[in-house]
Amino acid sequence: MLDDSELERVLVVTAHPDDVDFGAAGTVAAWTRAGVEVTYCVCTDGDAGGFDPSVDRADIPSIRRAEQVEAAKHAGVHDVRFLGHPDGTLSPTIGVRRDITRVIRQVRPQRMLIQSPERNWSRIGASHPDHLASGAAAIAAIYPDARNPFAHPELLREEGLQEWSVSETWLMSHPENNHWVDVTDFFDAKLAALRAHASQTSHMDGFEERMRGWFGANAKLAELAEGRLAEGFFVVMTG
Repeated sequence: MLDDSELERVLVVTAHPDDVDFGAAGTVAAWTRAGVEVTYCVCTDGDAGGFDPSVDRADIPSIRRAEQVEAAKHAGVHDVRFLGHPDGTLSPTIGVRRDITRVIRQVRPQRMLIQSPERNWSRIGASHPDHLASGAAAIAAIYPDARNPFAHPELLREEGLQEWSVSETWLMSHPENNHWVDVTDFFDAKLAALRAHASQTSHMDGFEERMRGWFGANAKLAELAEGRLAEGFFVVMTG
């Protein structure tokens, strides 16, 4: 596994605004604090989200984009890109793979963080169909698309984007985590990022306690000391 000191760039690919903040904002904050440049690529605008029926549905995409940009700042991320695919109907099509491949070749990350394409039956809420589709499209973009100069040839021909091999991939919400990150020192940043998604989280009673419960349970699985908080991942070498 790569040491964080070897990293210059990380690319995060998710289905919706807020996905990265629920799954990994503490870890991302640790990376950016260490000087790593992190880019977010969000496949949809989250236009099927929100809980307030008084909000015009036509306003939801711009609201959720703005929330993700603000949330990213709390984790030290200032490059947020949206692919604009419809929320709720995301599929790992060639077009979505091409769009992610484009961003990989632009950013040229050593590490990527994506959603698991495998359903997690113990945490069904983490396995939204869009999450599974985002993960499937992202891993296909990582291998074989982004590294193959003959895949999506228009990216090279029309945009000058050379092939790129991603050395390491981290998956969120995988059924079997094999790596844990102690995010206790970055949990305030994670909470601030999540609260920036007001359209998604402001209605939740006892939100902080719920989050501490979730990530405290992770810390126990990671065999960390009492009172610590952790985020879990499945890490695979893809370079």
